[in-house]
Amino acid sequence: MKLHNLRQQYKKGTINEVNLPDDPIIFFKEWFTEAMQFHQFEANAFILSTVSANRPSSRVILLKEISTKGFVFFTNYNSRKGMELNQNPFASLNFFWPDLERQVRVEGKVAKIEPDESDCYFLSRPMESQVSAIISPQSSIIESKQELLQIKNDFLSKGLKIQRPENWGGFCLTPDYFEFWQGGADRLHDRIIYSASNESQWLKNRLAP
Repeated sequence: MKLHNLRQQYKKGTINEVNLPDDPIIFFKEWFTEAMQFHQFEANAFILSTVSANRPSSRVILLKEISTKGFVFFTNYNSRKGMELNQNPFASLNFFWPDLERQVRVEGKVAKIEPDESDCYFLSRPMESQVSAIISPQSSIIESKQELLQIKNDFLSKGLKIQRPENWGGFCLTPDYFEFWQGGADRLHDRIIYSASNESQWLKNRLAP
């Protein structure tokens, strides 16, 4: 297998910065809507990168809301990502929509959302997903999948009340940096960045590919 021979010519679009909105959230929503309309599989999936004291880690999770404050996702607060965000609240999100030859990177500071907001989302989930969130010690070592299934079955057999555990809830990343990437012919890709300025406004620039 010769990986250096794997290459793709990008021809599906360009970015003209003259026509871009001043607010990157508006631009993101435009691209996100197009990704969903294009029947992109789980268009709300993104790579979340966090940093501990000595190394970064990444994983794919799902965006659940674009609020006035930023990008909202949910997890177990005791998971590896939850613990790392508690130590270092700065993170990055990477959305990749290959069928549109587009990528968006978002950076910013993360904080927990209000408990009642987490309650509201938790109760909107399927019952099976609620139970899994309750019984799973996410990111902890377990003996086997059967052990986890047995814990789930024991919980269901007891008829216990289902409510959001305190160690599970939402985070919101408030963005201060965006990069919009559109694949271009002959590797001359379009890269447009938005950087938050001190005046609570966004500065737009083009980066070389």
